[in-house]
Amino acid sequence: MTNEDVVRLTDRYVASTYGRFPIAIVKGEGSRVWDANGKEYLDFVSGLAVCNLGHCHPAVVRAIKEQAERLIHISNLYYIAPQAELAELLCKNSFAEKVFFCNSGAEANEAAIKLARKYFHDCGEERFQVISMEKSFHGRTMGAMAATGQKKVQRGFEPLLERFVYVPFNDIDAVEKAVTDKIAAVIVEPIQGEGGVNLPHEDYLRALKKLCEDAGILLIFDEVQVGMGRTGVLFAHEHYGAEPDIMTIAKGLAGGAAIGAMLATERVASAFTPGSHASTFGGNPIATAAGVAALRATIAEDMLGNCSKVGSYLIERLNDLIGVYPFVREVRGKGLIVALELTIPGADIVNRCLGNGLLINCTAERVLRFLPPLNVTEAEVDEGLGILKTVMDGLS
Repeated sequence: MTNEDVVRLTDRYVASTYGRFPIAIVKGEGSRVWDANGKEYLDFVSGLAVCNLGHCHPAVVRAIKEQAERLIHISNLYYIAPQAELAELLCKNSFAEKVFFCNSGAEANEAAIKLARKYFHDCGEERFQVISMEKSFHGRTMGAMAATGQKKVQRGFEPLLERFVYVPFNDIDAVEKAVTDKIAAVIVEPIQGEGGVNLPHEDYLRALKKLCEDAGILLIFDEVQVGMGRTGVLFAHEHYGAEPDIMTIAKGLAGGAAIGAMLATERVASAFTPGSHASTFGGNPIATAAGVAALRATIAEDMLGNCSKVGSYLIERLNDLIGVYPFVREVRGKGLIVALELTIPGADIVNRCLGNGLLINCTAERVLRFLPPLNVTEAEVDEGLGILKTVMDGLS
């Protein structure tokens, strides 16, 4: 089928929940993808930070193929070998002692919210409210959407699930003022992704940790987008010297396979007992086999080192655009989640880049977001920014 064939079928039969670009991606390898008409693109979106190892990393492909030939699915009524192996790897490489597996970041955040409430219920405390940050994004399910501090995401779905309190990101005083004896947890992205790649002040997460400890409430880090090496360390909070009680991950966890996970300390996770939470497909054999392969490859192939090195190079090259183009305002990021903030809407630039063979993303209306694979090369960065500059020259 051609691009046009796929677009026609999709528009006819698939629910219109996405504003799609008029191409159908049918093949991927490394940092590149091809559409149904054979056109090649340099992919600096990476499935929105899902394909951290690039498209179709050989180790992930091999793990999926081998697992599919052995066992595709079995219920969580039984023990699942790759699930146990992935849980061990995650715990040994993080603060956590227990893992709950699900299928997406939104599901992981739902689990985190449920766990926080259940923990205090079991402690005999009537704490059920959650503090969230303005401009945050935690997912599209009813609970995760209510935790999201963006009206545009919530519009049309009111009344929302109650008991969420929103405060500005990077404002520890606002969090302190919002704490009452009904607050169970604070949920925060260590770096806000959808909100515009907003970085925390250097001591913000540490201050949040101390505040939560002093108030006897739980700290939840949503690392769905910035975890699994995206910032040059396995989990973004490692940059800031603060550990959570609960953490959610998804996107890059399994190299492209659908998976989510909620990690927690033993003390908190003990509130989840048989029957308190579940997921039919959560931790299924194929997804967790892919996760084991992806996590091992991330460590063994020094993806984290490359992410830090090439991420710094990307930020440096983007900073060169300031002053050259009057509509370029600021560059910010860490590792390979990088933003180029503009003074004009970015959608037209994204569309023009696509026409020239570069996939990038625009969020928060004026923020161009770059999410290349963690193994992207400096030469590919040069190639991508060459396309971006050609587009910007046309605008100038």
